[in-house]
Amino acid sequence: MKYHTKKKALILLADGTIFYGKAVGGREGTAVGEVCFNTGMTGYQEIFTDPSYYGQLMVTTNAHIGNYGTHEDEVESDSVKIAGLICKNFSYEYSRPSANQSLLDFLDKNNLLAISDVDTRALVSYIRDNGAMNALISTRVDEIDALKEELKQVPSMEGLELSSKVSTKEPYYYGEEDADYRISALDIGIKKNILRNLAKRGAYIKVFPYNTSFEEMKSWNPDGYFISNGPGDPEPLTDAISATKEMINAGKPLFGICLGHQVLALANGVSTYKMHNGHRGINHPILNLMTGKGEITSQNHGFAVNREETEAHPELEITHTHLNDHTVAGIRMKNRDVFSVQYHPEASPGPHDADYLFDQFFDAIKTAKN
Repeated sequence: MKYHTKKKALILLADGTIFYGKAVGGREGTAVGEVCFNTGMTGYQEIFTDPSYYGQLMVTTNAHIGNYGTHEDEVESDSVKIAGLICKNFSYEYSRPSANQSLLDFLDKNNLLAISDVDTRALVSYIRDNGAMNALISTRVDEIDALKEELKQVPSMEGLELSSKVSTKEPYYYGEEDADYRISALDIGIKKNILRNLAKRGAYIKVFPYNTSFEEMKSWNPDGYFISNGPGDPEPLTDAISATKEMINAGKPLFGICLGHQVLALANGVSTYKMHNGHRGINHPILNLMTGKGEITSQNHGFAVNREETEAHPELEITHTHLNDHTVAGIRMKNRDVFSVQYHPEASPGPHDADYLFDQFFDAIKTAKN
């Protein structure tokens, strides 16, 4: 069978460091992107289809990938969004009765290059020490010099606008048309499970492309606004930042998640910065400063909001902080129903630690309507 083929492959980092492995399924080729790692022990299909990972080579720290197959409902978008997969042990067979197909078939349908038999512990340790950087994976193991030249042409994630690559091209609707509330959502890389969480709380959502003007979003007469997660650097999203400023001034409830959190900060004049290696996993500890309670959260971001500028801002308040490195994990505006978090409440790894954020958003909408 094709998966018995063990074609040599490599990972070439921007600083010249090389790790070796084997191409999954015998596939040949080269893939480029920023290398990063996710520490989640489950949820690989959701990770691979998350638009926030667009343009990244994903290293999975869990030793076994593919062992429970894939299911058609466990996707966050309509296709695989990572640039390539790097893992230790790739399971060609799966044991979950409800799975629709193997991970190999799923990746083949999406033409994704994957490399297994990699010393992922060494690779992750190297990324942690040296930071996330551009890299490539390839089966062209005898063409190191040529690959180095190709890698030099890959743009840095810093300053890179990627929302246009994953956002919807045309507005669309989600939920029941006769729902109690209407929400205008700005899609800068939205996950399906966010829409599910909004809809199940009684919302009919109109999802708009990443560069939609506020006037167009307002013309639908929504009860609240939402800014989604997404990939890349938030600073180049000038249209989204401008629209967010007007959403704030509109006076209706506004909720942002992940990249949306960063865009909200930028709309308030607070800067963002590229992190050393980001937060990507489903066990990140967060402290809610409003309640004093801890939360176990799912995170996926390589940029963060400037803490000092947020603390000095007269209209902003830090609501959540990351307990590992004290980065800003949530903010709110003091005199408006506007708030955001850097993590993913819809992913529910706690499993329900952060569900209240959606309820908080709808409570604000109900209050504003009445």
